[in-house]
Amino acid sequence: MSIGRDVLSARVKSLSESATLEMTRLSRELKDKGIDVITLSIGEPDFDTPEPVKLAAKAAIDNNLTHYPPVPGFPELRKAITEKLLRDNNIAFKPSQIIVSTGAKQSISNAFFALIDEGDEVIIPAPFWVSYPEMVKMAGGTPVIIPSSVESDFKISAEQLEASITSRTKALIFSSPCNPSGSVFSKAELESFAEVIARHPRIFVISDEIYEYIRFEGEHQSISQFESVRDRVIIINGLSKGFAMTGWRVGYMAAAQVIADACNTIQGQYTSGSCTISQAAAITAINTNPAECADLKNMVEAFRERRDLLFNLLSEIKGVVPNKPEGAFYMFPDISYYFGKSDGNTQINNSYDLCLYLLDKAHVALVSGDAFGCDQCIRFSYATSTQLIVEAVKRVKLALEQLH
Repeated sequence: MSIGRDVLSARVKSLSESATLEMTRLSRELKDKGIDVITLSIGEPDFDTPEPVKLAAKAAIDNNLTHYPPVPGFPELRKAITEKLLRDNNIAFKPSQIIVSTGAKQSISNAFFALIDEGDEVIIPAPFWVSYPEMVKMAGGTPVIIPSSVESDFKISAEQLEASITSRTKALIFSSPCNPSGSVFSKAELESFAEVIARHPRIFVISDEIYEYIRFEGEHQSISQFESVRDRVIIINGLSKGFAMTGWRVGYMAAAQVIADACNTIQGQYTSGSCTISQAAAITAINTNPAECADLKNMVEAFRERRDLLFNLLSEIKGVVPNKPEGAFYMFPDISYYFGKSDGNTQINNSYDLCLYLLDKAHVALVSGDAFGCDQCIRFSYATSTQLIVEAVKRVKLALEQLH
């Protein structure tokens, strides 16, 4: 007797598989067959965790820091996060307003579970990180997508934000620097959003700042700097990107006390506290001043060089319109020129078709833009070597030339 999907909850049947994980799975299947696949679909730095952070984890093991941690995180780590927020962002929080979670993804989920009732709407500017809409749906909410394009540098305006607000709007979520576009909202742009949100006291802002340290121009700006909305901004951050700690699974939120308390309750019921060894390592990372961290500076400079290389290479391909991101390690070119074209066997109707075609013909794994709310684009991750970037774009160019 086989068990079918009819036994599953309506909630889980409404969810989609993560597009980035799906492409990783498909490329792995080809690699298992001995095919040389270049993977540009992964969203993690190709750098190792800094040595001082690893040493802190080893010391934690030697000191038997292996028992249950407090649900919201070790007091030392929460205090270190408040000092980081003051040092880097000039924003004051109390340690009780910090909740440490098993990755920033859990921090975002906690926020949605704390805020969203059935039918509440959450505004999500597109392109967005693939998990935002699914997280909203898991919490019982309704995603409301605001489109953008490469012409606007993948940024929405305050006017678009205002026009999307209804009596059911409960939250706005966005990332800056953005995954997948790498676009960065300026202080003036964030201030215009804050002016809109200030007129709607029921709406919270979930500000995903996980790529804060991977920025190529200017200083990081957070919408929480504006007094008119500060109490309603939930800052999401973590160690995965800036300190190349994706596998350590440490994220955190900084929020109003009532939100932090609610998330502490939620987390206590379904995961409890984050890994003790990871938290010990995180204290060392958080206490590191980014202005004095050679590992971070070298990583950002490498990403800058790769960004410039990838932008120049993609600009040479007919019909590909790349953006030039100011942060993160992604590029999100418009490839809609190829919609409706065919190589005689495969018809390209959308970004997903094109990604499957490039995986099959060029053996390059990318992520289709429909997963990010912008079907006219595809995402390149340049968190890999310059040699592989050059070879990947060469293969993509040859494959695209077969489409007519």
